[in-house]
Amino acid sequence: MKVDIRDNDPGRYPLEMPEEFWKARLDEMQYYVLRNAGTERAFTGKYYKTGEAGIYFSAASGQPLFFSDTKFDSGCGWPSFFEPITRGAVYYRTDRSHGMIRTEVIDSGSGSHLGHVFNDGPPPTGLRYCMNSAALIFVPLGGELPEIVKSYMEQHASEEEKNAVAGDW
Repeated sequence: MKVDIRDNDPGRYPLEMPEEFWKARLDEMQYYVLRNAGTERAFTGKYYKTGEAGIYFSAASGQPLFFSDTKFDSGCGWPSFFEPITRGAVYYRTDRSHGMIRTEVIDSGSGSHLGHVFNDGPPPTGLRYCMNSAALIFVPLGGELPEIVKSYMEQHASEEEKNAVAGDW
């Protein structure tokens, strides 16, 4: 899949909720990362070393984001992937915070911050999606989908997302 990482954030999302909703739904670290574009410390997130087969979903929306077979050890201390699960899974926007210019990655379901993407990844895309573990929910192959994922899949998922997740679930 050819991935175009130019700014494409439309500013509107299928799952738009007031901040009180997000504060009730997310734990403190998840809220900091997902809703305030925070970053967890390197090498501290629960998924940076996960090697099990499965799918990573957004902890905010339950949207499918990455297959485990696109994950690689970049040495950066955060879970890294070389491509999203579907073309429309994430949006991009320019991040000029902290004296840097980077490309921020947000889930397209809720506009929640996931991490950043860089042009130093492996083939076939050459991209490194450097994600925060707090922004993700991992479900191992054959595992039970959590309610947040079931809800997203029933109410908001595109046919492409449904086909991507179909299988041993």
